[in-house]
Amino acid sequence: MLAELTHRCPLGCPYCSNPLALDPRESELDTRTWARIFREAAALNVLQVHLSGGEPGARRDLVEITAAAHSSGLYTNLITSAIGITPATLARLADAGLDHVQISIQDSEPVSADHIAGYQGAFARKKELAAEVVRLKIPLTVNVVVHRANVERIGAMVEMAIRHGASRVEIAHVQYYGWALHNREALLPTAEQTARALQVVEELRRQHRGAIVIDAVVPDYYAHFPKPCVGGWGRRSLNVTPAGKVLPCHAAESIPGLEFWSVRDHSLADIWANSPAFNAFRGTAWMKEPCRSCARRDIDFGGCRCQAFAITGDARAADPVCHLSPHHDEVVALTTGQRDVPYSYRVNRKSRVKVPESHMR
Repeated sequence: MLAELTHRCPLGCPYCSNPLALDPRESELDTRTWARIFREAAALNVLQVHLSGGEPGARRDLVEITAAAHSSGLYTNLITSAIGITPATLARLADAGLDHVQISIQDSEPVSADHIAGYQGAFARKKELAAEVVRLKIPLTVNVVVHRANVERIGAMVEMAIRHGASRVEIAHVQYYGWALHNREALLPTAEQTARALQVVEELRRQHRGAIVIDAVVPDYYAHFPKPCVGGWGRRSLNVTPAGKVLPCHAAESIPGLEFWSVRDHSLADIWANSPAFNAFRGTAWMKEPCRSCARRDIDFGGCRCQAFAITGDARAADPVCHLSPHHDEVVALTTGQRDVPYSYRVNRKSRVKVPESHMR
């Protein structure tokens, strides 16, 4: 389960996958409600919870929320920008039962990293928190978010994760939902950059086998077949928004016409089994051709519904990244003729960081 505790965040990352319309602070679920949700999740046989945001450190009750998840028997993973989590807070989180920390990095070079994050000093704060996580013997994953500005430095970012003491690195190419879709032209790497990146990842896996686990997937727009959407819509995971809506996937609110139930009005079990949104794309009956008769329909489940809607305007269409989709040419068109344009940042109070022109490509 992904528990989005807040949409508040000090960073302004242009690839943010949160929705364009963020939940305001006053609509956020309180500590007691989150504790109930965790108990209900455990009763549904949920095994782990990702405490995320926005920046979960913006919640003053983060330690109490973590303790509630731990006491419910859930494996707790904190996904953080590292801004707002002090060493003292991290120590209290460890005492509350925090099992794992995941820190996203924007680049291996400080100036470029801070420019991408839209926050002066973010790079240094991430390095400091990573060191504190390792000192406390909490397992650390570094999430390398890949796009045009840093795709040439995947190797350097993996080396940095190893120096930080991470046991795992997740190479996550940007997925174009929410604010990331708004910035797609500025973020999408070229086909040549992507091909080199895939070769680099395989070499890194050989080079560092036994030292660190490297997880990576082919970026969506350059895939031959689509990825199974969150393991299949409404099959394996769920997401609770800061205001309490329960979604089958992080970006599901981008699809108009879906009815999302709230934990304020329904139990998690009721939402999982009966809510209209969760049942909208379960199974295969909703599929159109070519998915309906495809041998892979029970493997990739037609791909990503949010991506299908974002590109075709039809959430029931085959994911256009699939080479069998009648809309695949639209994806091909998006991956050609990239040009360098400035990022559109989320609003944040920190001054922007000037970056050398060479780092913009």
